[in-house]
Amino acid sequence: MHPTLAADLSRLPELLQTARDFAADNAAGLAERPVAASGRAPVLAPLPEDGLGGEAALMRFAERWAPGFSGSAGPRYLGFVTGGATPASVAGDWLTSAFDQNLSGAGGSWGQELERETLAWLRELFGLGKAHSGAFVTGATVSNTVGLAIGREWLGEQLGVDVSGAGAAALGPVDVLSGSPHSSVPKAMSVLGIGRDRLRRVPLLSGNREAVDVTALEAELVRLAGRPAIVVANAGTVDTVDFDDLRAIAALKARYDFWLHVDAAFGGFAALCPEYATLVDGLDAADSVCVDLHKWLNVPYDAAVQFTRRRDLQVRVFHNASPYLGLPAGEPDFLHLTPENSRRLRALPAWFSLVAYGRAGHREIVERNVALARRLGAGIDALPGLRLLAPVRLNVVCFTLAEDPTQKRVEALARAVAESGEAYVTPTVYGGLPGLRAAFSNWRTTGDDTRRVLDALAAASG
Repeated sequence: MHPTLAADLSRLPELLQTARDFAADNAAGLAERPVAASGRAPVLAPLPEDGLGGEAALMRFAERWAPGFSGSAGPRYLGFVTGGATPASVAGDWLTSAFDQNLSGAGGSWGQELERETLAWLRELFGLGKAHSGAFVTGATVSNTVGLAIGREWLGEQLGVDVSGAGAAALGPVDVLSGSPHSSVPKAMSVLGIGRDRLRRVPLLSGNREAVDVTALEAELVRLAGRPAIVVANAGTVDTVDFDDLRAIAALKARYDFWLHVDAAFGGFAALCPEYATLVDGLDAADSVCVDLHKWLNVPYDAAVQFTRRRDLQVRVFHNASPYLGLPAGEPDFLHLTPENSRRLRALPAWFSLVAYGRAGHREIVERNVALARRLGAGIDALPGLRLLAPVRLNVVCFTLAEDPTQKRVEALARAVAESGEAYVTPTVYGGLPGLRAAFSNWRTTGDDTRRVLDALAAASG
């Protein structure tokens, strides 16, 4: 064994304690550190020939790189839809690395069974029935890709084509219908050989909505004249957290032939709260469902799940035929269900957080985030320099400058807020106007944080 590696092994408890202390100090100061990094990154260094050892590597990271890491796990990082990491999920994530399980197959480990237990809890949390089976993936993009891949295989089943064997070209043109699809949907269509240009955008409801007009959707299905299609419904759009009428869309399945995929990346968590659960009414009727966990479940990156009613088709798409891996018989190993063979035990942080805080603890996070988003929305509405672009429906505030909201001026506003160190928001275009969005999904965020964000926006827009 290399002497430096042997030395680290002999002092492993001390090394882990040093890393623990460094991480704890970072977590303790997260609420007050600048939300976005400033300054230039270090010049890239050459690979060292002789290693320095674990503690020296930690010191090098602390001095050279850590100061430029964002406070994205903190309470005032409102960009994208970014959760933090609950204390229990951090513990679970550390143990994921420490146990370093091989999830390619059972491999003499109970890891897969822990994943199945966690998936069953999540399925219950989102109001899905036992007809849905699930698997862990990296994020919403891969979850959407897996769901559409199963939908593509279903299309082949309807048309008498073995897509996994013959390829996507054997299907001919595919129609994917959606009102306000996330950008990951056309990306998935490109990866799957369906093609980005096959996305058919269906008209939306009037009145500043992002939800699909179900009557217009039915008209599109009629136009297809019986040819099977994929419908992507949205449970929580990125800009305004609007929800398609899932039950009305599901009712169309009795008359038309389509695969229903629901992108519920973060909106699915509305199911936790009695006040908002009706927004996802009908989710159980979906053929496939996407939910992201490093958003509102607040577990570390990366973690998401996908659910489907057609595990048989999922295995047909993703099975890995190799003697040393075994055939996907009975309850298939997860490597036969997703693009990955090799991956970490993503379920463990989620398992820890669900055991530690339960349904009630995670419901409180969702309800508090929604209340704080509405508070920020009311505050923005009262500022002379800003105006809302849409009502605050759940946890995202979409707004712009009250006067002359050009791309350049809105980007300057976002930059000024980030440079203040107080908050971070991300740009969008809504209703043809450049704007900004503040997404509340972090378990740490409080009323005081919301006040500080509003103060930063007022200063930057004044």
